[in-house]
Amino acid sequence: MTFKDLQKIIQGISVQEQQTRLFNTLKYKEFWIWNSEEHKLEDIRTNGDCCFNHIIGLPKKSGIEKPLYDYQKIIFDTLQSHKHMWIKKATGLGITEFFLRYIAWLCLRSNEYQGSQICIVTGPNIDIAIKLIKRLKTLFEAKHRIIFNNKETVLELNRCTIEAFPSNHLDSYRALDNPKFIFIDESDFFRKSEQEDVRHVSERYIAKSDPFIVMVSTPNAPDGLFEKIEREPEESCLYKRLKLDYTYGLGKIYTVEEIQKARQSPSFDREYDLKYLGLIGNAFHQLDVDNAITDTYDPNDAWSVSTALGRSMGIDEGFGSSEFGIVITQGKDGAAEVIYAESFNRPLHNDMIDLVRKLKNKHHITKIFIDASNAGFISALKYQLGDYDYRTYTEQKNIINHMYDPRRDYNILQVFPVNFAGMHKDMLAHINELLSVKKIKVHPTFQKLITSLRTAVVNINTGSLDKDATSYNDIFDAFRMSLLNYKLVKPDRL
Repeated sequence: MTFKDLQKIIQGISVQEQQTRLFNTLKYKEFWIWNSEEHKLEDIRTNGDCCFNHIIGLPKKSGIEKPLYDYQKIIFDTLQSHKHMWIKKATGLGITEFFLRYIAWLCLRSNEYQGSQICIVTGPNIDIAIKLIKRLKTLFEAKHRIIFNNKETVLELNRCTIEAFPSNHLDSYRALDNPKFIFIDESDFFRKSEQEDVRHVSERYIAKSDPFIVMVSTPNAPDGLFEKIEREPEESCLYKRLKLDYTYGLGKIYTVEEIQKARQSPSFDREYDLKYLGLIGNAFHQLDVDNAITDTYDPNDAWSVSTALGRSMGIDEGFGSSEFGIVITQGKDGAAEVIYAESFNRPLHNDMIDLVRKLKNKHHITKIFIDASNAGFISALKYQLGDYDYRTYTEQKNIINHMYDPRRDYNILQVFPVNFAGMHKDMLAHINELLSVKKIKVHPTFQKLITSLRTAVVNINTGSLDKDATSYNDIFDAFRMSLLNYKLVKPDRL
């Protein structure tokens, strides 16, 4: 045996002795003593070893120690009576930190969790998994200088294995024999294809080992995992649902000044006020989007307006997993005004044809632009409208060019199938052009469309819209198709 090998053995024994001493101190300790007077008395009696959190060291913000707050007591109390929790929370409340500490406490308060697993499911990035396990290890390293030799995504506490799993690599997560606690962190930001998979795999373990399942997240985009669970009826929802907006932390974890500063960000409503708005996108300048939002016109009076360019409808017929989006715009006073913008979840084919026909007649639509991918729906719609020309938008481009000249006949065609594969970049550029010169008007009542513009994300490698990252992408596609009716001719008019 070399001196180096001997040194490793001695160091290993020393680390083990340190862990044993600390773990013996933590055994049977309360997580936190919520009654402040009782807490003070126990602190005096034990010379500072009053509870788990004081022994390992209090959580810190900007280097300043913070106590546990009353909103964290709500979580703690709920965990005593409910094994399945869903928490929609404001950023910065310290909820992830709370659960990392709670998990460590479960392992060390007794031997109940020995031989079992605790799972932390993170976003699709191994670095996030490593970071959370490192935060757990730091709970013991910072104050007590205990070093753990486990790999980066694993920590063993009192013979309980805590492991972090990225949401895009769940193979080993599917094959656990005795998980006792599953913590799914920021789950509303998982890729949509992974959200339901993570939920399904986690809930499979209920019959096997009856674990705690806790989902925690700041809200992300509409119609994601968190909003779907939030919409589930109370009587059939598996989860006890808690909503913790920024007001729970005001004067505690946040100062008034911090919240006032945060309000200046366009992401405040999502990050702090629990609204499903998605991440701020990169497709358009936010100032251009802000400038487009105006209540200087009434979309309900649009039927009385006469416009040389007519009115245009864009349709994204997202049957199946996506929604059916319809947007109607009109050219007026040198800008494209939105007068209708809505999406529908899993509608019936015939209902949508009937709705399109009614909207066309009500708003005197002159051109309908529609995603060319659903030939059956397009054929049925053309038949209903008496338009029997089945050429695509590109094939009809010479005719379409006529619409930019008010002297031309507008009734040549009614429905124009649009091939996204060949036109998506041009349509994105067209919106950007119109926004940049303030040629788009969106009434504040069209919140879905506004959200889609704010969250629109362009893949920098392909130049195409990232539909998973863009909220209400079906309305967005319908909107950009409706704008094909308008072209910048001079700076003062469309």
